[in-house]
Amino acid sequence: MIYSHWLPILLELVQQWSFLLSVESPKQHSMDQKLQNPRRVKRSWMWNQFFVLEEQTLTEPLSVGQLRSDSDKQDGSYQYKLSGEGAGSIFTIDENTGTIYAVKKLDREKKSSYTLRAQAINRYTGLPVEPESEFIIKVQDINDNRPQFLNEPYVASVPEMSPEGTSVIQVTATDLDDPTYGNNARLIYSILQGQPYFSVEPKTGIIRMASQMDRETNDQHLVVVQARDMVGPTGEFSTTTTVTIHLLDVNDNVPKFPLKLYHLSFWENTPVGAIIGTIMADDNDKGENAEIDYIIEGNSSTFDIITNNLTQEGLIILKQSVDYETKNMYSIRAKAINKHIDERFLDLGPFEDNTIVKISVEDVNEPPVFLLPEYRMEILEGATGGSYIGAVSARDPDKENISVRYSLIHSKHLNRLFHIDAHNGTITVTKPLDREVTPWYNLTVKATEAKDSKQVSKVPVHIRVLDINDNAPEFPQNYKTYVCETAKAGQLIQTISAVDKDNPVEGHHFYFSLAPEDINNSNFTIRDYKDNTAAILTRRNGFSQEEQPAFYLQILIADNGSPSLSSTNTLTIAVCNCDEDGNAQYCKHGAFGFFLGLSTAALIAVLSCFLILLVLVLLILAIRKRKKPSLFSEKKEDFRENIVRYDDEGGGEEDTKAFDMAALRTQTVLRKPKPRRGITTQIQSIYRMSLGLGPDEAEFRKFITEKLKEANTDPFAPPFDCLQTYAFEGTGSVASSLSSLESISSDMDKNYVYLKELTNMYEYSETGEDQ
Repeated sequence: MIYSHWLPILLELVQQWSFLLSVESPKQHSMDQKLQNPRRVKRSWMWNQFFVLEEQTLTEPLSVGQLRSDSDKQDGSYQYKLSGEGAGSIFTIDENTGTIYAVKKLDREKKSSYTLRAQAINRYTGLPVEPESEFIIKVQDINDNRPQFLNEPYVASVPEMSPEGTSVIQVTATDLDDPTYGNNARLIYSILQGQPYFSVEPKTGIIRMASQMDRETNDQHLVVVQARDMVGPTGEFSTTTTVTIHLLDVNDNVPKFPLKLYHLSFWENTPVGAIIGTIMADDNDKGENAEIDYIIEGNSSTFDIITNNLTQEGLIILKQSVDYETKNMYSIRAKAINKHIDERFLDLGPFEDNTIVKISVEDVNEPPVFLLPEYRMEILEGATGGSYIGAVSARDPDKENISVRYSLIHSKHLNRLFHIDAHNGTITVTKPLDREVTPWYNLTVKATEAKDSKQVSKVPVHIRVLDINDNAPEFPQNYKTYVCETAKAGQLIQTISAVDKDNPVEGHHFYFSLAPEDINNSNFTIRDYKDNTAAILTRRNGFSQEEQPAFYLQILIADNGSPSLSSTNTLTIAVCNCDEDGNAQYCKHGAFGFFLGLSTAALIAVLSCFLILLVLVLLILAIRKRKKPSLFSEKKEDFRENIVRYDDEGGGEEDTKAFDMAALRTQTVLRKPKPRRGITTQIQSIYRMSLGLGPDEAEFRKFITEKLKEANTDPFAPPFDCLQTYAFEGTGSVASSLSSLESISSDMDKNYVYLKELTNMYEYSETGEDQ
């Protein structure tokens, strides 16, 4: 197989070798000539410009052009090859002739040119006979694309009444065809809809105003613009777009009132500041061009007009209250003026309009009206009941002028002090008033229509109680006056003043002097300073607490009233022991002098010590009470009850049935037993008393006194009341003793038994529990 493969090659080489030998001599001769006469021979490719028309439907390969080397003898020895963009798939080449063919339909808008490379080689040697060269196949354009508008949708605005030729907006369309070849991409603009108001420049697409337009007629226009390319081999293409154009408002309209006469009405009791009606002028403009100011021509003190910025209405406002009975019809002239005026349209005339407004006042039933907003009256204190103070007056403002009734609407207390006449408004006092208690009274008077109780008015009445001189002057305080034992004659010991509850118009002026009973006082005198104060002076040297601890000086104080009133006031002057500076150290007059000489700090120190001692005592008592042990056993109730029940002198020995004697004998002793005292003498005295032989009073009193002393000094001793059970009935008792021991003829055994029980009770009182 190897031989079969190489055999054709070898045969081809042999043939080429024999060919070369046959032509060697001429070529050698030619070579020798070239060496002798050197000259360069130019070799190059030979081809035409290559173009392919786009969008051709191919049923067979389409010849584009031919590639050929100028050295090609067309003897079949040259072979042409093609490489580059589209080689083999879009473009092919005849390797013998160099003819290039297009085998597919081309689209210039996708690719407008192809770059390829051509090469010619010797078919026998495989060596290139020409260097590889690059060439371009261009795709030729045809009119196969429709124009397209950019930046859709188009929206524009222009002021209304703009002059002709005003630029509105520019529209732009593009065509994908080749603008450098023919007229395929050349566009022409035209208006299909929008004439005669708008026009468009054919080449640039600029839309302009063709005539003036009024926004109030139509504020929006739709303009249809067409873009069309030039006629080509396949005809022409066109497309359209819609431009929305808004007309902007300008102030070219004058405000107008729809009515030349308005009628308004309101009630006469309408409060000041209330809106009583509205008017409105029409303006076909919008926005700020439609903003209106309303004014009232001329001076109007009753009404005013303002603009509602939201609705552009004119609000008529009441500036001051009106009275139907005084005036019930008003007429004003209102004007509407544009806030923003465009000077371009001043030739249209003034941007304002006028109208007449008739305003009527409606009558209402009004409450009574007082002649004054408040009343002030005066009356002397002490004036008798029924005295005149003043009068109020009110009237019905309506035409009917209905009568008015007056009354007080204050507290019952004031109603008891004052009275008002229901028909004429006269105010009187019902009983005397005291300025020193209440100097002012504030009343409220009500006026009511006689026919309509709902129509009510009120007015304040202030009544001032005028002062009369009905109070005598007196000391303003209780003076703590003292004189030193070492005082000298003419020494000032006290400056006094006075107060008076009265309030005279010209002010107070008091006169001080000694009372008639002290006019010749040899110890003290008084000096009136004439400024509502006076000085108390000594008239002799030296004073003694032992001789007289205090002096009582009667001082007469008079005022300047008419008539003048006076009072006698007692000034207590204590005699005190003073230091070198004249400060009192000790005064014998009551508790006056003990603290008189002490300073504030000393007084505070004394009170602090006293409080500390009091707290300590209370703490000690609380501790002792808490630590105090119980001195009774569980049967203490029985013991106390037995003692109480034993308080019966009748029955003799039978009394032992009333209680358990064993309980008395077996009580537990909680404190140390004391030495037993001899009580024989005491028992004998009591026994003698029971026999009617008369008590041994000295011994018995001694016994009782000792028991009392013991009970008072010993906190753990039994209470004395348990001993009173056995106390004697006293000397000279008519009833003597009720005991059965009184009878001498009674059985001595019984007497002995009773005496023995009594002895036991006394022993128990010596050693028994407390309480």
